[in-house]
Amino acid sequence: MTITQAVAPAGVARSQVQRFSLSAQALDSAVTPNEVFHDWFSAQRRTNRYDVRRIPFSDLVGWHFEEATGNLVHDSGRFFSVEGLSVRTAWDGHEQSWSQPIINQPEIGILGIVVKEFDGVLHCLMQAKMEPGNLETVQLSPTVQATRSNYTGVHQGAAVRYIDYFRPPRTRSRVLYDSLQSEQGSWFLRKRNRNIVVEALGDVPEHEDFVWLTLGQIHQLLHDSNVVNMDARTVLSLIPAFAPGGTPLHPTEQVLSRLTEVKARRELVQRTLPLNRVERWRRDAEGIAHETGHHFTVIAASVAAANREVRSWTQPLLAPAEQGLSAFVIRRICGVPHLLAQARSEAGVLDVAEFGPTVQCQPGRALSLPPEQRPRYLDTVLRATPDQLLYDTVQSEEGGRFHHAGNRYVLMEVGDDFPVDVPEEFVWVTAEQLSELMRHSNYLNIEARTLLTGLRAVWSPAGVFAR
Repeated sequence: MTITQAVAPAGVARSQVQRFSLSAQALDSAVTPNEVFHDWFSAQRRTNRYDVRRIPFSDLVGWHFEEATGNLVHDSGRFFSVEGLSVRTAWDGHEQSWSQPIINQPEIGILGIVVKEFDGVLHCLMQAKMEPGNLETVQLSPTVQATRSNYTGVHQGAAVRYIDYFRPPRTRSRVLYDSLQSEQGSWFLRKRNRNIVVEALGDVPEHEDFVWLTLGQIHQLLHDSNVVNMDARTVLSLIPAFAPGGTPLHPTEQVLSRLTEVKARRELVQRTLPLNRVERWRRDAEGIAHETGHHFTVIAASVAAANREVRSWTQPLLAPAEQGLSAFVIRRICGVPHLLAQARSEAGVLDVAEFGPTVQCQPGRALSLPPEQRPRYLDTVLRATPDQLLYDTVQSEEGGRFHHAGNRYVLMEVGDDFPVDVPEEFVWVTAEQLSELMRHSNYLNIEARTLLTGLRAVWSPAGVFAR
């Protein structure tokens, strides 16, 4: 077996970026060789028994529809609820308004990865975790992936393993990266989670459901569909390994000013309302769906899992009507790769707009719209030729709340004939600038963060894309 890794010169102090860059270059590891990992992961999917079945709302246990509002809530008043949301937005002379169901989960959870050096190379402690809505069900998750209700014991299940590495007094770890980040703005109301990376101080107890992997090993797994889950991808986006350098077209101050300008000029009015007052949505015994069949359906599921804190439960899930598409267009400007980001407003976003990918939509619904109403640059992405595609894979979204929610994630390189001048809600940014924005909250949406992690998986230390 050949282990490919970089080694820092003896006696040379390394920056955090250099340490993680070394880990990103380690494509295999003596701690968990690739062959061992694949055997372990296959066994996790094979032996961790699970059963996820769609059920009628009447079979939900611990959940009920409130008589006055029709809101779908948990008997404890915790976890999350499905409520109604009225939205009105106005931008550049165009106005839209609609109402929809939305998941309201005001508590902030923890998504965290423990890292530790082995033979001078940082490794990430990853978990094989089952989520009821996952495609392929068992996926690779962060060390800790827990809501506040989970890690404070509201579910009355087993304690969340390794949670003490992320909570005060935190005597066994030190924080490397830490920020609050949003989740899907179209389906969650102002939802955020704490994304955190900590370095272990001393030995870390082992467990059969957890494995140590280098960044390079994880990056290789990102080329496979439905292996690395959404929560792992967003935490990994905090780590600025191999961010391509070079002079950006716009200074970061101008990039942030562009987003601020959109926030100041775009009107977004959000008002919660009873679920039974949402217009054009119909509830029957087994779902809440839009009358057109587009968007999503709220369903109920019964879940049994052997390796979760609670072994069986029922819960609502949101099931999208189709596979989504999220894509960054990439163009070299003066030799420096730039990504075309869009300032996007979504129904449940916290602060009017965040930077998202160039294109983010449900393509079937988008193509049903008149051409002038379709997402800008959608045709460009759909016409991409194989030689333009740097990254193209389907990944699951949050399996704890969404049922078989998959997005096709695309990084597409275009040539010099693609215009540098773009509409004002778009801006060219470098990967290094996106990494800088990740130190703060609510600048990049969850889809952009997945693609930033994917970009690092195709960017080589030599400064070229690995196709």
